[in-house]
Amino acid sequence: DVYKRQALGDSLTAGQGAPREQSWPARLQALSGWRVTNAGRNGDTSSGALARLPGLLADTRYDAILIGIGGNDMLHSVPREQTLANLRAMLALARQHTRHVALLATPQPDIWRASMGQLQDAPFYAEIASESGVLPIPDVYSRTLSQPRLRADQIHANAQGYACLLYTSDAADEEDSV
Repeated sequence: DVYKRQALGDSLTAGQGAPREQSWPARLQALSGWRVTNAGRNGDTSSGALARLPGLLADTRYDAILIGIGGNDMLHSVPREQTLANLRAMLALARQHTRHVALLATPQPDIWRASMGQLQDAPFYAEIASESGVLPIPDVYSRTLSQPRLRADQIHANAQGYACLLYTSDAADEEDSV
């Protein structure tokens, strides 16, 4: 029996900046042998992902759901409370589907921190994961996108960056990792 995972998110899940087969969901599938559905969509917001989620869950029974969304909300100044409400609703829907749900934290947009290679997760991801009872996955995007050699542009990873997302959070800091 093949384990089924769904990765729901925006361009960072879709793999923008690298060929789709080098996105982190595709690499996870290749490394694990699981079937990983990449439900990442370039430019998606938490509202868009929330609207898509019921249809995505209706078609397949997933063993685990990985959600990484919210960066475009922050970039487009969507009110924080709306993003939080959408994340809570998505996590609740996902938890009704499976008990194995994870929330990938997205970096808080900050031009100074980005230029210094010191991006940090938006703090609400840890709070939402804790209150929702889901697994928080902190720092994977922040650490990767803080390093110019792992980026295709200022907000997207390159193929090497997406590969680093799958390893320990320290892997992105090592010059010879991946």
